[in-house]
Parts: sequence; C-alpha cells; structure tokens
Amino acid sequence: MRLQSAIFDMDGTLLDSMGMWRTLGSVLAQNHGAVPPPDLDRRVASLGLWEGTAYCKNICGLPGTVEELVSEIWGQIEEFYQHQVRPKPGLIKFLSLLKMEGVWMYVATATDRPLAETALKTAGIDGFFRGMITSQEAGQSKREGPEIYERALRRLRSNKKDTVVFEDALHALRTAKAAGFRTAAVYDASEPDQEEMRRLSDYYIRSYEEMFHVKDFE
Repeated sequence: MRLQSAIFDMDGTLLDSMGMWRTLGSVLAQNHGAVPPPDLDRRVASLGLWEGTAYCKNICGLPGTVEELVSEIWGQIEEFYQHQVRPKPGLIKFLSLLKMEGVWMYVATATDRPLAETALKTAGIDGFFRGMITSQEAGQSKREGPEIYERALRRLRSNKKDTVVFEDALHALRTAKAAGFRTAAVYDASEPDQEEMRRLSDYYIRSYEEMFHVKDFE
C-alpha cells in the first residue's frame, strides 16, 4: 500500500462502539424501571450529556438529581470501555498489515483521553498507534474545523498527500476533505447518509476485511 501515515477516528471507525452511545438514554431509563419512549435516543443524541440526561429525567420521571444521573451514565460508559468494547471486524489484521509496511498511525478522537486510552487497550489495539489527540486537546471539534487532524499530521511528520484520514461520520469526513486530506469512509450504522459518504471519500470501506482486496492507496 502506498501510504506513509494514517489518522483514525476511534468510535465507529476503529471500535464497534456507536451502539453503546446511541442507547445511553434508553438504557438509563430502563435501569430505573421506566419505559423509554421510542424516540428517546434520537432526541438525546442531538443534546449534550447534561442536557440529554436532564431530558431523560424529565420525560421518563427518573429519580435523583441530574448530576447523579450523569455520574451513572459515565459509569455505564466506563464499564463498556473497560470490559466490553471490541474492534471492528477485520481491523486488527488491517492495522497489522499497515504496521508491517511501515505506516505510522495516530488516533484523533472526540472521546476524553482516559476513556479513549482504556477503550483502545480493552480492544487490544493500543500498540498500533504512535499517539493520540483528542478534540479537547485540539481546542476544536471536528464540526468546527480540522485542527485535530492538522496536529496529528505534524506529530506524524507527514504530509497530506501521503496521509489518509479514516472516519465513520459525515461531518468529520467533510472537515478532513475540505482541509485537503485524503479520506477513507468507514461504514457504521450510526451514519445514515452512506451515499454522501461514498461520494465524498477517496475510499469507501464497508468492512476492513475489504481492504485485503485493495492493492494500493493510490
């Protein structure tokens, strides 16, 4: 593969974890014996953690304070990352191939560093990467701009021509593409607009297992 470096998003790209994030609201409600309305998770997904938790509390009549419920949700997330999270199918073989060919790899994630480090270790893939940068450390979300990718690129001592950014979310793919990076769209069920992902990306991956049939990133 003609590739010098690669930058990977984490949730939904490296890890099969978006299902956990998509159901935080309904799981919280069920843990307290409440029946979540059908659209609860969709509504919560558009809110921040505190706002989404407050919404769950009000809609489902959950006991306790919002602060206590947020703490409970963090416990759910930590439990998942510490014991349950798994890499996406074919990923370890793909990363092994890149490492064997001398490709330097970096993680660029919106997830907080302690959680992200735990998740990569649990999934057994932490040893493949030269490092990690989070959106918080970059001071900018992927929706706001490409700073997270630019910093990862500088740390990899590479250039955009020889680097591919792997992402599962359309908004992040757009940001990387607009900044001049080569992009690989990785399928995840959490992103509904797969046709736009396919159109916008340089490479489109339904599964990492497909990559063993691709000769080069040309």
